Amino acid sequence: MTARPGNAHQARLLKLLRDGGPNSRAQLGDQVDLSRSKLAVEVDRLLETGLVVADGLAASRGGRRSHNIRLNPGLRFLGVDIGATSVDVAVTNAELETLGHINHPMDVREGPVAVFEQVLAMAGKLKASGLAEGFDGAGIGVPGPVRFPEGVPVAPPIMPGWDGFPVREALSQELGCPVMVDNDVNLMAMGEQHAGVARTVADFLCVKIGTGIGCGIVVGGEVYRGTTGSAGDIGHIQAVPDGRPCACGNRGCLEAHFSGAALARDAMEAAQQGLSADLASRLETNGGLTAVDVAAAAAAGDATALDLIREGGNRTGQVIAGLVSFFNPGLVVIGGGVTGLGHTLLAAIRTQVYRQSLPLATGNLPIVLGELGPAAGVIGAARLISDHLFSPA
Repeated sequence: MTARPGNAHQARLLKLLRDGGPNSRAQLGDQVDLSRSKLAVEVDRLLETGLVVADGLAASRGGRRSHNIRLNPGLRFLGVDIGATSVDVAVTNAELETLGHINHPMDVREGPVAVFEQVLAMAGKLKASGLAEGFDGAGIGVPGPVRFPEGVPVAPPIMPGWDGFPVREALSQELGCPVMVDNDVNLMAMGEQHAGVARTVADFLCVKIGTGIGCGIVVGGEVYRGTTGSAGDIGHIQAVPDGRPCACGNRGCLEAHFSGAALARDAMEAAQQGLSADLASRLETNGGLTAVDVAAAAAAGDATALDLIREGGNRTGQVIAGLVSFFNPGLVVIGGGVTGLGHTLLAAIRTQVYRQSLPLATGNLPIVLGELGPAAGVIGAARLISDHLFSPA
């Protein structure tokens, strides 16, 4: 895709068509502050670029029927969500409908070269299946802080070898299209905002609990990244004074005490100390333990596994309670791999937030699990690149 909207009015029309699907000129006119003649001019210019196409006659509103307008159905976006232990890659159309989605285990610690070889192989597989001849743009999520304008990770604690790697530039050259890069939790928030539980909420927090912990902050419908791109790095808020050492170099961080990695370590210790026959049996069978094992043991009624989940939920809830008091969101979404722990975790988080934050902030505050699961990140990645391409150059 070489064309870009020529002004803010055209950008607004493109995003309305992306989020709402095909629409008539008259219906578009109801949503933008333009005269009929000015709207006609802007729509005609978009038709000339090929970004939008006519799509049949609209329903009659009295008088002459107008044509529906839709985004070009041939546009294709690539969404890539790089996690600590796996990679998700999806192809969407311009309306961000997922046309194909594949997942592959991958350790982010293998470094950017190995990870991007896998990403490119997965993108090639999706192309070979006939879903796309090429990509008009790609959005990439990585599990660490990102200097957003340049698309460069900066000192990511769980991503050795990635500091300063030019992700945006390198992948743009390989894919032959524009690329945007962001922190993975920001993309999860964008995905839930576009197609998930946060569709109708302008101000919300999206907390991702996986190998690490992060928070996407959405204000007035837009992701807030902070001055340098590190907003929402809540995994490194101190939860336990002088607590365990953290990968970031500090002690007592929330992430060091409750995350996928921390939960697996605590479960191993409990199994080895004879505190849980269930976890000990799973350890003997599998040779290791993960958050999935803890969830399974908890579902079977194992008291130690339930205690580990509740303790982690309490600590996470304490940090979120501080965020709620400060930010006063309309919704808190909990996502990430550790949400397989389910309602035991959610109940512990809710208890702490509702207990510690002021009633004015929590009186009508839903705290819910995300709806989209692994799809949230890739949909958010496609949303990220479409936001960029559907803005004036």
